[in-house]
Amino acid sequence: MLGEDGDPDTTVEAPDTLETLRSTIVQVYEDLSRRMKQVATFVLDKPEDVAFETLAVIAERADVQPSAIVRFAKILGYPGASQMQKVIRDELLANHMTLAYGERARQFTAASGEADGATDNILGEYVEADLVSLNHLRQSISAAQIREANAAIAQASTVYIAGFRRAFPPASYLAYALQRAGKRTCFIDGTGGLWANQIRGIQPDDLLIAISFRPYAEETVKCHAIALERGAPILSITDSNVSPLVKGSGQVLLVRDAEVRSFRSLTATLCLVQSLVISYAFASQEHDN
Repeated sequence: MLGEDGDPDTTVEAPDTLETLRSTIVQVYEDLSRRMKQVATFVLDKPEDVAFETLAVIAERADVQPSAIVRFAKILGYPGASQMQKVIRDELLANHMTLAYGERARQFTAASGEADGATDNILGEYVEADLVSLNHLRQSISAAQIREANAAIAQASTVYIAGFRRAFPPASYLAYALQRAGKRTCFIDGTGGLWANQIRGIQPDDLLIAISFRPYAEETVKCHAIALERGAPILSITDSNVSPLVKGSGQVLLVRDAEVRSFRSLTATLCLVQSLVISYAFASQEHDN
């Protein structure tokens, strides 16, 4: 049911954990207005900011009015934004490593902001930012998820890999490394605009690994849709629970790369795909022995 502003008019009980909060946001996301989707994406992607910053700062970073955040919290069943913030803050405070990530990220942003206009410390800024994102990757991706991904790769007759624009480097590395590991692989590189022909051969016993980040590459999203139509399983590597690659995917690996002066790094994503390939190679070797 939609309210007067076009957003869901919810009377459900407000989520009391970060996990249920995320799940609720994903469930209602498609029914939200454009502005509320903007807030939802920010809450999912920047929980540390939502937990520890003021409403004014959150609104500025999400590029919305403070009233939009309050309205979003009420859609989820909270009396106001502060109650939603408390749920996120309490859980982050209970997890020291996650809190450390958030604090380090904010400290780094503040420190680098003081050097706006300077170009002699770009390397240092990227190194520090990448250390933060790599630490978060270690916390957020479990060994069980890596094993599950390896199993999907091993079971596939052919692994199709799609990644365009910023995701092209990790996608091309993954295709190269899996081939070196002895896995039959089809890299959808779109040469000559033929990406549709390259994905067309995918079958239910194959696997699509789709890699894309905001703004999501249209070619990758369409490859994802074709794989779903053909009944092929999908492993998605993306940056948000509301990414178009999440719906229908058998497994989703979320990665948050660093951003320095509005330019995003690829260090965490490359680390993730390297970990997938190396662990797959070792698992395959053990199986053969």
